[in-house]
Amino acid sequence: MHWLLVETLLFFAAIAAFAVALETGYRLGTRRQANSDEPDKSHANALHGAVLGLLALLLGFTFAMAVSRYETRKTLIVDQANAIGTASLRGTFLPPPYAAQVAPLFREYVQGRMQYNVTRADDPALAGIETRAGVIENQLWAIAGKVLTEDPRSQPGSLFTQALNDVFDLREKRRFALNDKVPGAVIFLLYAVSLTAMGLVSYSCGLHGRRRPLANLTFAMLIALVMIIIFDIDRPRQGFVTVSQESFERLLQSLPSAAP
Repeated sequence: MHWLLVETLLFFAAIAAFAVALETGYRLGTRRQANSDEPDKSHANALHGAVLGLLALLLGFTFAMAVSRYETRKTLIVDQANAIGTASLRGTFLPPPYAAQVAPLFREYVQGRMQYNVTRADDPALAGIETRAGVIENQLWAIAGKVLTEDPRSQPGSLFTQALNDVFDLREKRRFALNDKVPGAVIFLLYAVSLTAMGLVSYSCGLHGRRRPLANLTFAMLIALVMIIIFDIDRPRQGFVTVSQESFERLLQSLPSAAP
């Protein structure tokens, strides 16, 4: 609910800013109307058309950046679940008592990853979740080391160690993907070009003496809506467009609480 309120406020704030730009541009256009000729109007039309083209390019580029990061997060969460599942299966082939030791560790690790994926970046609990994940990884790595120390040629031990490496690598990739956002400079440029485009559109309307409020406000609302969607997709821990954790849920159901 909190995030819905934030996005609603941002949406109406964008519309308000665009409305100010539209009104300012129209008033400047009406002032210039009496002294303008046909070349002036043609130039204004060409200029606002060029800026609208630039706005369309920036919107498409920024939206593609946000969606690309979303797709990366989707792929990585499946890869991470698969890697943990592979490591847990290989752990069942370890000699006793190690197989029994790794099973509950993997269950706790998966539960921690699921909690990490939905915890807000500003939540103090996030640091504790990551710390516990590091502790579990160290415990699993220590078990792998013991197996290989007792039998350096142990094939189950070697395969288990390799699977753990993949799990550790994907944890860092997932952390980077969750924190990877569209650069703030790109968002600022998008807003700046949007405001300029609104002003030039209404300036051209002012030169022709036609306000066209319905069309211009509809256009402003659509641009604001696209921006909010981009903003939502770009906030994986807070937005409504989130990556499903079904892969982790199925993995957790398949993991035993202890080795048989």
